[in-house]
Order: sequence, then C-alpha cells, then structure tokens
Amino acid sequence: MSLLKIKFSFQRRVRLAQGLWLLSWAAVFSGATTFGLGVFLKTELHRRAEVMHTMDIHMVPNLLMAVGLASVGINICAGRICQDSMDATRFARWKSYMIPFFCLALFFTTLMLVAMILSYALQPSLEESLKVGLKNGIRFYKDTDTPGRCFQKETIDRLQIEFKCCGNTNFKDWFEVQWINNRYLDFTSQEVKDRVRSNVDGRYLVDGVPFSCCNPSSPRPCIQYHLLDNAAHHNYEYQTEELNLYNRGCREALVTYYMGIMNTIGPGVMSVFLLQMTVLASLRYLQTSMEAVEGQENVEVDTEGYILEKGVKETVKELKEKLLKLVQFGQVDAAAEGQGAEDGASAEKAATPESK
Repeated sequence: MSLLKIKFSFQRRVRLAQGLWLLSWAAVFSGATTFGLGVFLKTELHRRAEVMHTMDIHMVPNLLMAVGLASVGINICAGRICQDSMDATRFARWKSYMIPFFCLALFFTTLMLVAMILSYALQPSLEESLKVGLKNGIRFYKDTDTPGRCFQKETIDRLQIEFKCCGNTNFKDWFEVQWINNRYLDFTSQEVKDRVRSNVDGRYLVDGVPFSCCNPSSPRPCIQYHLLDNAAHHNYEYQTEELNLYNRGCREALVTYYMGIMNTIGPGVMSVFLLQMTVLASLRYLQTSMEAVEGQENVEVDTEGYILEKGVKETVKELKEKLLKLVQFGQVDAAAEGQGAEDGASAEKAATPESK
C-alpha cells in the first residue's frame, strides 16, 4: 500500500507545479541565507582564532556553508523540474535522475539538522577551547618582541575593551602571570629586584592589570596596581569597588557572544530545513503523479501521487534486500577474480616444460 497517497486532477497538478516553482525559489533564497550565516559565523570565529586552542567549532560554519550552497543547487534543479512538468514529454527526461536527486537532496537536508544540533552540542568544546586559548593569550601578552606573538597584546587589549571583560575567568588571572615585558622594568629598582627574587621562576608578578581592564563607567580614576591593598589608595576597598574594573571574565563574555549567534542561527536553520523538506515532499508528489501520465493518450487524466510506493516496512525490507544482493554480487566477483588468477597460474605452470 502506498504511503500518503493523494489523488491529483490535471488542474491540481498544474497548481502544484506552479506553487512548487515559487516555493523552490524561496528555498533558493533560504539556502543563500544559510550560506551567508555560515560565512558570518566563520568570520567571527576566525577573528578570535588567536584566543582559541582548537578549531572544532568551525565544523558548524563549514557545514552551514556546504548545505547552503547545496540547497541553492538542489532548489534550482527543483524549479527546472517544475517547469518541465507542464509538458509530459519534457518531464520524461528527468525520470532516470529523480531517485539519485532525492537521495542527494535528503543527504544535504539532513546535514542542516546536524549543523543545528552541533551548534548547541559543541558549546562545552567552545568553552574549553577559549579557556586554554585565553590562558595562553594572557601568558604571551608581554611577548611583543617574539615573532608570532607580536600582536597578542593588541588582540587581548582590544578583546577586553570590546567585550568589557578582564582576564580569563576574572581580573585575578593577571596576578598569576608576568604581563609586563622585561624591557620596561627597571632592574636597578629595589622593588623590582625583590619581586623577581621572591618568585621561584624569576617572574615579575604584581597585583595589577592592563589598562584595557579599566571600566570607564567608574566614577574614580582607574586603579590598575595594588588592587588588593586597601592602604595603597585613599578611600578604597577592593571588595566593594565593583566599577573600577570589568568583573566579567573574557571566556564567559565570548561564550555568551558566540552562543547568542548560534542560538539565533539555530531556529533559522530549522526553518530552512522544514522549507526544504516541504519542497522535497511536494516534488515527490509531483514526480509520482506525472509518472502516472506517461503512456496515457489523455494527459489531463486524473492520477495519484504518493511519498513511497509501498509502506515504510516494505520499502526498508526491499532496500535491505537490494543492499544484500549488491554485497553478495561484490563477493562473487572477488571470488571469481581469485579463481581466475589460480586457473591462470595453473595453466602457466602446465605450459612450462619441466627441467631435467
């Protein structure tokens, strides 16, 4: 028994073809939008590549760009099929291509769903990548003379200013690294000597942060150094000075930013997925109803369209049997080749005269 069978009159087939033609072009625009979203996300991720340890999250924009382009091509073909369906003789040339077309279209349409799921599933991976990347970025902040790290300081400063954040988790992350280059330290100063000697690694550590951590909303001039010493500043208590520095860590800020983008993209991709499935289902009805016209003298005869020629179980069983036959055919061919090689070797041996 056919799955979801619907009866089509000639006028209904024409309306289906016309409506599907418009729908396919709407899907072309949606596919182009999906590609654009992938490019945007890829660009935003690439901008922060210096503070990311791994690139696993790039799977999402790569998939979006791939399925977006595929969707454009698939729906352009669908529009052409709709045009040719107005003439039974022109539609007949598509008959041998329809099944491969549907398989390819379903594959890429499923990838849309995969991309949407990955956009949420990869959040822990994104957070871990930023955690390690920001830690390294802060550690290499002072290496303005080292090739490959010359712009690390600028990257971190711009990041903290743009996202109004400080450090990896919070501003205290800067206390654990030497973020001032030795070139700008006065080693004749007793304070500098004492700090360097007091550290087992010989690093100059201070309870201070770069200028980019300063919050311009603070009513007082920014305090960057001796942040934990209340006596070092007049009318100052670091526990209550919430506006002096940005309180939010950059990892939290970046995760919130990127997940906001993905949470916006997710529903959009889901809408494109549903639109694409609607196009494919309608195209299947158009195909099956037009195939029934083939061989008929009256092309305006009523026909039936369906999604599957048989039920789901029967279709799965039939596909399984075909797959098994293909596997068995491959095994038989391999065995025949092996037997042919053995026969050839035996014949060659028989043809060779024995040495006396």
